[in-house]
Amino acid sequence: MTGPGQPSAFEADYGFERSDVRLGNWRQAPWNVWAFRHVSELIPTAHIAATPGLIEDPSVDARDLIKQAFPTDGETATIKDVLRKTSTDALVVMKSGRVVADYHAPNFTERSRHILFSASKSVTSIVAGILHGDGLIDLDATVAHYVPELKSSAYSDASLRDVLDMRVSLDFEETYQDPRGDFARYRRAGLLEPSVPGDTPDSLIAFLATLQKGPGDHGGPFHYCSPNSDVLGLVIERASGQRFADFAAARLWQPLGARQDAYITVDAIGSARTGGGFCMTPRDLARIGEMMRLGGTTNGRRIVSQDWVMDTITNGSAKAWRAGKFVEWLPDGRYRNKWYQTGDASGAFFALGIHGQYLYVNPRAELVVAKFSSQPEPVNNDLKRLNLALFDTLARLC
Repeated sequence: MTGPGQPSAFEADYGFERSDVRLGNWRQAPWNVWAFRHVSELIPTAHIAATPGLIEDPSVDARDLIKQAFPTDGETATIKDVLRKTSTDALVVMKSGRVVADYHAPNFTERSRHILFSASKSVTSIVAGILHGDGLIDLDATVAHYVPELKSSAYSDASLRDVLDMRVSLDFEETYQDPRGDFARYRRAGLLEPSVPGDTPDSLIAFLATLQKGPGDHGGPFHYCSPNSDVLGLVIERASGQRFADFAAARLWQPLGARQDAYITVDAIGSARTGGGFCMTPRDLARIGEMMRLGGTTNGRRIVSQDWVMDTITNGSAKAWRAGKFVEWLPDGRYRNKWYQTGDASGAFFALGIHGQYLYVNPRAELVVAKFSSQPEPVNNDLKRLNLALFDTLARLC
């Protein structure tokens, strides 16, 4: 019990009170450190059940690893310094299928579930790959074939392949700091920010139906737009006949051997925010990366087809990538099925979310890294480059 004038236990841990964290500030520092680990207290979520009774292995001490030197900007720091600079909440490193290091920031435990933000897109793509393997979706078919409500939108004649590769011609920009633009409307439709007077529409599908085509045809340059991935979630629901969370639990989460239940944020009518709402533990995120490293299998059990994995990690248009804006921080990259490829000799590929969320897979080094962060800025290209350099260093050291 605390006395008058003394901080509560919560404030002692985080430097602010729980009551200070609101829907209007949850992505801002310092409140994001707590909020990213407790999203279900702020936003409605759908449950993604793990198989009961699976026990997580003990944590592996990372202290020796994070003491190692890290060359950066002509100087030498330690990995621990880089973790601090990139506001790291948790780090899991796997080598050849075995966890070799777990790093947790203060108040983060093995059971803490952190939001993936746009790394969710890569998980959603795996679910789509499972459905494709079932023969229930055709990547050449249009979105409107599966979701007729979007016939009046840009998605009317966009193919699922365009959606998967971010090559939809869409009049939409991800302006994270603009409180009045389409991106803010999109976030409000997903219940990620407080509503404003006269706010319409009131659901993701209603918002998506308002989006119109940009200049040029579909299938052109890489154009990163988060709504594409929420569209993919709607397609998955329509083609599977199940709610997204239920299908993902039965076909991905439980076969994967995930140790903890996950959850995903939903809008007012229960549509999953498949573009950015997944929340899970870092160990379970790493298991997804290991499954991808092994070509779609876990413990000898196939989850998604090897063809889907190989297409994801080797294909994609270099020309489309070079015509897009992300070439600035990943000059040799490509994008396929909502995963990034580094384009280097290691064959590394990764999932990425704002505020510093990563799932990195280096096939040559047999390395998987899951990293959760609470970087103050949503997007920082210098920190993207620093994180990728960190992963390269871990590939050499582990």
